[in-house]
Amino acid sequence: MDINIDKAGNKMTMVVSGAVDTITSRELDAKKEELDGVDELILDISGVDYISSAGLRALLTFEQIMEDKGGMKLKGVCSNVMDIFEITGFTEMFTIID
Repeated sequence: MDINIDKAGNKMTMVVSGAVDTITSRELDAKKEELDGVDELILDISGVDYISSAGLRALLTFEQIMEDKGGMKLKGVCSNVMDIFEITGFTEMFTIID
């Protein structure tokens, strides 16, 4: 998994690619420390082809941190990951954009 961060003022775009599984989700979860001063987070997961329950938990943590700020948007959700979101009910929890 790769994570690239672009921060401009209080807006952050985090681009994640690869599998977000039990092992790699720890690296993603550690990036929550980067959210200080961020009011808007766009999490581009167009390069994510697999996400495990641990990865879902990391996304939920980001959503919880950002809900009292400006919010989080997920961008570029592929069909495999969208299927997982639909089965788990996560489509109702996240703002998903193209």
